[in-house]
Amino acid sequence: MGQNLVEKIAQRFAVGLEDGQVVSSGDYLSIRPAHVMTHDNTGAVIPKFKAIGATSVADPRQIVFALDHNVQDKGEANLKKYAGIEAFAKEHGIDFYPVGRGIGHQIMCEEGYAWPGTVAVASDSHSNMYGGLGCLGTPVVRTDAAAIWATGRTWWQVPPVARVALTGKLREGVSGKDVIIALCGHFNSDEVLNHAIEFAGDGVECLSIENRLAIANMTTEWGALVGLFPCDRVTLDWLKARAERVTARGKSGVPSDSDWKGGVSSRLNDTRLAVLSNEPLEADRDAFYAKELTLDLDPVSPHVAGPHNVKTFTPIVEMREKKLKIHKAYLLSCVNGRVEDLAIAARVVEGKKVASGVEFYIGAASDEVQAESEQRGDWQKLVTAGAIPLPPGCGPCIGLGKGLLKDNEVGVSATNRNFKGRMGSASAEVYLASPEIVAASAIAGYIDLPGWNESLEIKASIRVNTKPAGDSVSVSLLEGFPREIIGELILCHQDNLNTDGIYPGKYTYQDDITPEQQAEVVMENYDPEFGKIVKQGDILVGGFSFGSGSSREQAATALKYRGLALVIAGSFSETYKRNALNNGFLTIECPELVRDMKEQFGAEQLSVRTGITARLDFTSATLTTDKRSYSLSPVGVAAQELVLMGGLENWVKNKIAGK
Repeated sequence: MGQNLVEKIAQRFAVGLEDGQVVSSGDYLSIRPAHVMTHDNTGAVIPKFKAIGATSVADPRQIVFALDHNVQDKGEANLKKYAGIEAFAKEHGIDFYPVGRGIGHQIMCEEGYAWPGTVAVASDSHSNMYGGLGCLGTPVVRTDAAAIWATGRTWWQVPPVARVALTGKLREGVSGKDVIIALCGHFNSDEVLNHAIEFAGDGVECLSIENRLAIANMTTEWGALVGLFPCDRVTLDWLKARAERVTARGKSGVPSDSDWKGGVSSRLNDTRLAVLSNEPLEADRDAFYAKELTLDLDPVSPHVAGPHNVKTFTPIVEMREKKLKIHKAYLLSCVNGRVEDLAIAARVVEGKKVASGVEFYIGAASDEVQAESEQRGDWQKLVTAGAIPLPPGCGPCIGLGKGLLKDNEVGVSATNRNFKGRMGSASAEVYLASPEIVAASAIAGYIDLPGWNESLEIKASIRVNTKPAGDSVSVSLLEGFPREIIGELILCHQDNLNTDGIYPGKYTYQDDITPEQQAEVVMENYDPEFGKIVKQGDILVGGFSFGSGSSREQAATALKYRGLALVIAGSFSETYKRNALNNGFLTIECPELVRDMKEQFGAEQLSVRTGITARLDFTSATLTTDKRSYSLSPVGVAAQELVLMGGLENWVKNKIAGK
């Protein structure tokens, strides 16, 4: 069986593979990404980097800093933080983009860091966006970022891969934002949760790079870890235009001398473009996909998502009938703050004025975007209509700076998230929409898109595939890693058991709480009886989407400190999985076991001592009970190292020490 595109790119950037090993979904890899980007949270990564004993970075050219989140805050504390980040960058020779240059994800694309066929990560969930350029972009947590700074490497488990075939062609007035809203709203039952997505089909070629970036960006909201488009002629033409623009801009626009060689950018140049053109990277014809989805672009029409989530979507013709009054409109962010978005909005507002009682905020994704928009005259048309300009950056999208929603206000936004309270008051409502709808609504005073009078039925499908049974596996184990674990299964049946249920929020910021105290309170919000039921060495079996919610790492460490051997679930929140393994605690997905346990024991009791003893054999990647044997994804060397070392920080310390 061949490899899909995600597996091929991961193979290229994996470190320490065994001879002849072919990377596939489920594999734990040690991976060396081409680039890692951190933004304002660089200030939190620096102390992690220092705490693990690192004094120098492994590869300055791998690292990118971009200040973009809290750029409107001119307070002393924030300015001091920003100055500290810039000083650290200068000390270590790291590429640094200051306040005003733009949003980090946009910079990664504009400056050639997000390059087709490579891996680029960021300590931000919207690094999926790089997939719009054929770059495997995926998020990491801050500890991972510190590890990459220090060693050049971190770990990654290759997720299941879903193929999304786009057919047909978008009609006039329909954008990439409408496509991703349609996908999120139609497939709204976690169909692609924690999957990597590969977009394919003849419909891809009709999508501009701006539309692809918007779609890839919001695969995050769809629940995916990657949203990858192919590198095709559209991609190459866009990169060529960027290379010409960067060359014309000159050396003054690059952050370090090593980025500029022989009069051209070291990243955006004809040599690299020729390699892309002559050596296209494609999925094999016999590649396996866990799921195959289709979406016909022809009947996709403008929709609005929300409020409070992206899974509820409404055709614009129905929203118009509601005449839902808005107080604020937003055209900005990493998903829809580009030249094409501003141009579309400018056409809508030209010769008109923003409605009385509405505040219309605009912000470019970067200073280059704003400069080009001004050169075209689009920016001026928006301002003349009454739009309020904001500096290039995140701003109100993340609930920072000017223009936040007040109590009971309604906003329509071309951003990517509309969680309750994210853009201001928790009593406000936010609807997500395309730049055209946002601009039209700002003029109308309510959510609207004049001239669009029909809504066609979405044509989409999904097929779930079963991977053919392969030969029995034989996993190499590091010295000291157990061949097997044997323990009694404890069932906690609930799906979407969030981190607050596992480790109550009231303890999260008690920094002096001991491991023993963490163990005492674990699961008390889910089941107060849990502590009396569980014993040292037990194996916890959870439901699906275990560990959803906040990113608190104590939800993983508290179960470890309680003495559980490991956690098995139908699926995990990716952040929970990373936090667990980064602390040397093993998590394994086995959906068939979870379904069997639920069928046998039901949902009456929150926690059940099943009386079933399970044997996990790590050499054969199997779990066996007295009734059945289950196949597991192999626990590879990268994961074994982290368990043996007690977590990522200890692993980094050992690498620094040369052990």
